[in-house]
Amino acid sequence: QVQLVESGGGSVQAGGSLRLSCAASEYSYNNNCMGWFRQAPGKGRDVVAGIYTGDGTTYYADSVKGRFTISRDNAKNTVYLQMNSLKPEDTAMYYCAARNRAGTCFPPTVWNYDGWGQGTQVTVSS
Repeated sequence: QVQLVESGGGSVQAGGSLRLSCAASEYSYNNNCMGWFRQAPGKGRDVVAGIYTGDGTTYYADSVKGRFTISRDNAKNTVYLQMNSLKPEDTAMYYCAARNRAGTCFPPTVWNYDGWGQGTQVTVSS
């Protein structure tokens, strides 16, 4: 059973940092594609970053390259998203997602991820 629980969201000023956590079940985590997506009000759900838990390879959307870092802790079945230099346009609901690897994990797309967390809100003020 897919189980994903996000935490770490909150409100920060522009330029600040947050670290999001996604705690996964072993079933969801091992040798899976996992990713972070975000959705602003009235907008679609877009990829932020992805990681293959088998070897730690990563993917980043152009809008967050150099500012965000996705990482994994296999002992804890947890994926993190370290967000630095936050901008108001980063404001969104952030979702953790997982899927079994079938071919490449990258680029992550919404339509082929079938396990989703409940989301955690990130708000960045100017």
